[in-house]
Parts: sequence; structure tokens; C-alpha cells
Amino acid sequence: MVNKIISFIKLLRPRQWIKNLAVFAAITFAGELFDPLTFQKVFLAFISFCALSSATYIVNDAVDIKKDRLHPFKRFRPLASGAIPISLAIGIAILLIAASITLGLFVNVGFLLLAIIYLLIQLLYSLLLKSIAIVDILAIASGYILRVYAGEFAGESHISVWLLLTVISVSLFLAIGKRRSELTLLSSNKDLNIAAVRKTLSHYSERLLDVYASIFATSTFISYALFTFLENPKGFKLGISILLPEYLPTLLERKWLMITIAPVVYGLMRYLQDIYEKKEGESPDRVLLSDKPLLATVIVWVILVIAIIYFVRL
Repeated sequence: MVNKIISFIKLLRPRQWIKNLAVFAAITFAGELFDPLTFQKVFLAFISFCALSSATYIVNDAVDIKKDRLHPFKRFRPLASGAIPISLAIGIAILLIAASITLGLFVNVGFLLLAIIYLLIQLLYSLLLKSIAIVDILAIASGYILRVYAGEFAGESHISVWLLLTVISVSLFLAIGKRRSELTLLSSNKDLNIAAVRKTLSHYSERLLDVYASIFATSTFISYALFTFLENPKGFKLGISILLPEYLPTLLERKWLMITIAPVVYGLMRYLQDIYEKKEGESPDRVLLSDKPLLATVIVWVILVIAIIYFVRL
């Protein structure tokens, strides 16, 4: 019974729900994170995306069941290992989709449409797009981008163009890192036919993916740096002029959000190290939760962003 419960939990892949925290990005940078009504809507959006993403993972596992049985790690997944029947898993996926759409109705129409678009793209990815080189990377990246946009619609807030470019760049960077790590992992097994496990990987060379990763790591840094310089976030802010002499606040009125560039640069470099030195990156959530320095960097970045936007007058 315990093993069955564990298999069901693994089927849902709750560890990957961490990706859905991206829905809070828009309201955080818009200064509305601590507004109760706005937060409530976005939290519902987060729960909706958790159910929806788990449903798409189940469908993906069902479609890839034969290929996953050839994979050194994925063969232990509940469907590939036979721990859970496919018919039962599909039934769970349908229930999760219904629950997600129902929750979406309580958010707003805009969010619901974004959630449906996300669902359709993920289903297309499982059935077709994952077999088309380059398109598969774009499809993976779109999942991250749509999460951010879904949060924007849910909170009825707005993200700047530079933040959007940052999201697009980092999404492509993570998607390429995933493919690079998959290629490294499968290439290390000489007895394994890469095309049989992941068709598109046979169309990528390590050098090509290295160039892709370099491009989008660079664009992530540049677009985020420009975002921090040009952005003028608004929150409830603790007015520091109350605590300091009149002339000091003027000296302190700087682009303090640029301080957060430091952890972003370290995070990019650390993630690249995980991909190239540690041969990880196939699952971004696993890397984040297992790499303590990287996790600490993300936490520091979040704390700095919230502190600067909400408690420091820029």
C-alpha cells in the first residue's frame, strides 16, 4: 500500500511544481505581492497550474512509455516500471485537467485561456513537437513563459518588456540546458541508441547546444541587467526618509535593483557548471533542489528583490 502511494506521488511529479512559482513573478515586480485579493487569485492560479502540469506529465509519460523503458533513469518512473496502469494514470490526468479548469474559472477568463493554451502546447509537445529539432526546445521554453504570463493575467498586473525578454532568455537557456544534459547522459552509454530514446537528440551535437546555451546565458544577463536599470518598481515600501536625515534619502535613491544582478550572474555560472562539470541539468528542478549553493543563491535573490521593491524607496 505504501509503495502504491509513493508511486502515485511520483506520477504527479510534485517536485516540478516549483516551476509554477513563476506565476508570482508579475505581481512581485508590480509591487502587489502583499495585496490580499491579488495574492489569493494568483495562488489559485498556482494551484491550477500544479494540477495542469501534473496532468501533462502523466500524458507525456504515457506517450513515452516504451522509450522511457530504454532510458537509464526514466525506466523507474511509475508508468514505465509498470507500478501504475496506463488506464488509471490517464483517468487521473483527466480529473486533474478538470480540476485545473474549474479553478481557472474562479481566477478570470484571461488566465483560463492561458491555461488552455499551455495545455494544448504541452499535449502537442508530447504527441508531436518533441520529435522536431529546435521546435522541441521552443515548446519546452514556452511552458516557462506561459507560466509568467498566466500570473500576469491572474493578478491583472503588467510586466515590462525587459522582464519579458529576461523570461524568454532564461526559459530558452533552461530548455537548452535540459537537452544538453540529456545528450551527455545518453552519449555516455555506448550501448544505447540515442534516437530510440529521444529522436531530436540525434539532430543535436554537443557543440551546437553549447553555442545555444552561450547565446541565451548572455542574453539573460544583458536583458536582466537592463531590466534592473530601467525598472522603477512600486510597492507599499517602508519610507526610509522617516528614519534618516533629509539629505541621506537623496543619496540612497539609486537603482538598487541592480544589486540583484550579482546573484543572477552567479546562478547562471553555477547552473552551467552543473551542466558541464557535474553532467546535470536534465531536470532543472532537481538541480535547484540538490545544489545547495544554487538554491541559496535563488533564495538570496528572492529576498533582495522583495526587500528592494517593497522596503527601499528607489
